[in-house]
Amino acid sequence: MGSALGVPDEKILALPEYATSPLYDDAERAALEYADAMTLSDREVGDELFARLRRFYDDDALVELTAVIAWENASSKFNRALRVPSQGLWQRASQGATDADRSLTGRP
Repeated sequence: MGSALGVPDEKILALPEYATSPLYDDAERAALEYADAMTLSDREVGDELFARLRRFYDDDALVELTAVIAWENASSKFNRALRVPSQGLWQRASQGATDADRSLTGRP
């Protein structure tokens, strides 16, 4: 999906290192850290993170960002529980199906 929106593959591949990658700006890093904090059970959205977000995003943008993250989290859990396989919206050309896709579909 990001590729269709003009996000370079290099940036998508650098996502696991967003906190230190020069491909991401400070606003993107804050939004991705927020997504991690909302998604991972052992994390919390702390006051410092929320203050940083407010430097980059107004109230409407924060509500929209929060809604999108919450929706994706709910959708992911829903699909995983019902064994709905990935739609493969973005895969490296040489990657093919991921281990997670294979475990959900039972296909190699």
